[in-house]
Amino acid sequence: MKPIIGITMGDAAGVGPEIIVKALAHAKLRELCRPVVIGDAKILQRAAQIVGSHAEIHRVSAVHEALFQEDVIDCLDMDLLPADLPFGEVSAAAGDAAYQFVAKAVELAQQGDIHAICTAPLNKEAMHKGGHHYPGHTEILAHLTGTKEYSMMLSSPELKVIHLTTHVGLIQAIEMITPELTYSIVKLAHQTLTRAGYTAPRIGVCGINPHAGENGLFGNGEEEEKLVPGIEKARLEGIHVTGPHPADTLFFRAARGDFDVVVACYHDQGHGPVKVRGIEAGVNITVGLKGGIIRTSVDHGTAFDIAGKNIADERSMIEAIRAAVELAPKGN
Repeated sequence: MKPIIGITMGDAAGVGPEIIVKALAHAKLRELCRPVVIGDAKILQRAAQIVGSHAEIHRVSAVHEALFQEDVIDCLDMDLLPADLPFGEVSAAAGDAAYQFVAKAVELAQQGDIHAICTAPLNKEAMHKGGHHYPGHTEILAHLTGTKEYSMMLSSPELKVIHLTTHVGLIQAIEMITPELTYSIVKLAHQTLTRAGYTAPRIGVCGINPHAGENGLFGNGEEEEKLVPGIEKARLEGIHVTGPHPADTLFFRAARGDFDVVVACYHDQGHGPVKVRGIEAGVNITVGLKGGIIRTSVDHGTAFDIAGKNIADERSMIEAIRAAVELAPKGN
C-alpha cells in the first residue's frame, strides 16, 4: 500500500496553501503516496481558485474518510480560520492554526493514521502571537513527541546529509562534538534509513579539519579525539560507517552513489553541498522523533511578499512529499 502522507498547511497567510494545491496536481505524486492535507478546507479552496486548479476540495473529519482520488484534494478540515484571512500579514489566528495543524498531524502519526508528516512553512512571529513560543517546527515536534535527541537531515535527489551540530557558531560547534554525539548521530542515520527500507545503509563521516586532519598535519587532533571513537563504536555494532573523510571529496563521492548519507560536522559543511545542487530541490527532514515519526519540510519560508499571487514555486513541496514517501517507515 502507498503510504499516507499528512501535509500540514502551514501559515495560511503565506504560500503554503498555494504550493500544496500546485504540488498535488502532479500525477506522479499520486502514484507514490496517498496525500491528505491537515488544515482549513475553505483556505485550500481559495488557493485552488488563485492557481486555477479545478481539483475538488474534499472535507473529511478523519483520515479513513479520504477518497485519495485524482483531481480530489482530501482535507482534514480543522476550520480554524476566517475565509477572508489577509495574505502576507502576521496574524495570531494563522499562527495558532499553523501550530494546531502540526499538533493534529503528530496525533495522527502516533495513532498510525498517517505514515509521515510533510510541513508547509509557518511564520514564527505569527505563531508567537498565537500563543505558541517555539523557534520552529522541529522544536514543536520534539515537544509534542517527548523527544530530547533528534537531528536535522537535508535531502536532495542525489544527496542526504545529517548534522552533528547545526545552528551554533563554528567554534562552539567544534566544542560540542564528542565521541558520544558522533556515535549517536551515526546510529540515528542508520536507524532512519533502515526503517525506510535500506539494507545496510552506507554512512560516510566528514572530517572537521581540511583533509580530515591529514594525520595531524591540520588542526589539533580533533578527528582522533572527537570522531574516531564514535565511528569505531558504531562499526563494532555492525553499522556500515567509515571516516573521517575529507569533506571536499566526500560529498562528491556520496552524490555519485558511494554513500547513502553523509554525516556533516557543522551547519555550512552540510548545507552548502546540498543547496548548490539545487536549492529548489532541497528538503529539510527531522529525524529521531519518538515513535519513528518522519517529518519533511520545504526548504523555504512563508514568502508573505508573493502570497496569493500564483507565483510561488511548488518544486520544494514536491521534493518534500517525495522525501516523506522515501523515508516513511516501511511495513505499515
